Amino acid sequence: MQDFDLRDLDAFVAVARTRNFRRAALEQRVSVSSLSQRLRDMEERLGVRLMNRTTRSVALTEAGELLLARVGPAMADVGDALNQVRGLRAEPSGRLRINAPPPAIDLVLAPMIGPFLAKHPKVDLEIVAESAFVDIVAQGFDAGVRYGEHLAQDMIAVPLGAPQRYAVVASSDYVARHGRPMHPKDLLDHACIRTRFGSGAIFDWEFEKNGRVVKISPPAKLIATYLGLALRAVHDGVGYWATFEGYVRYGVKSGALVSVLDDWCPPFPGPFLYYPSRRQPPPALAAFVSFVADWRKQARKKST
Repeated sequence: MQDFDLRDLDAFVAVARTRNFRRAALEQRVSVSSLSQRLRDMEERLGVRLMNRTTRSVALTEAGELLLARVGPAMADVGDALNQVRGLRAEPSGRLRINAPPPAIDLVLAPMIGPFLAKHPKVDLEIVAESAFVDIVAQGFDAGVRYGEHLAQDMIAVPLGAPQRYAVVASSDYVARHGRPMHPKDLLDHACIRTRFGSGAIFDWEFEKNGRVVKISPPAKLIATYLGLALRAVHDGVGYWATFEGYVRYGVKSGALVSVLDDWCPPFPGPFLYYPSRRQPPPALAAFVSFVADWRKQARKKST
């Protein structure tokens, strides 16, 4: 053991668990080259090969599998113990990485960031915008934000914000020239602004009223991957746009935009902050979870 330290074993377990040097390097917060060199040095000191590497894959040898089976649970216990001790510190610190879809960032997370960092100045926050569902553990994130239907069952989930709803809007000029739809299917006769997500998908527009669900795929006068472009286009009279109400609330309030089919757009639960089930989360994450709870409590007080 005098030739090894916990960083060697932690690096080995990270690579063995993810089977990917890039992902393991993100978790370890080191470069891929330094992580690879650490593993080569470890193999030389042991005198046995622990894993076979190619440019696209990592596979454990028999020796590597044996070491992972014995060391992996022990390293998890060590990590939990260290996190628990760190949690006793008066002031949380360190980097906190969160993966979230753009609407949740824009409409829910963004107002929290300044107050959270002001309260915890030793925390460094990184928020990555991504619509596709990712494995937050494999990608080196401490937590993620998603809506309920996309949450993994083995995660702890905390409500992040109030209920939200979609709105279908067009500019007042477009409505004056082309009319107002009275039923979702009427949108099939209008120019519409659609969104293509990072996965390449363009999802149907879904409406619900009195338990009846209607899905349509309206004609796309414009397809946008950037929300700012879609927002500008709807103000410029390109057509109808279905989006989170939070993006268009001020436009509707000012009269520049007109909201239609409101009775077909019921509210739905807001996003959740989720993270791996641990006996003791990292201090920065624990501080953010506590901050979210206080933030929501204050928001409820303001709404009553």
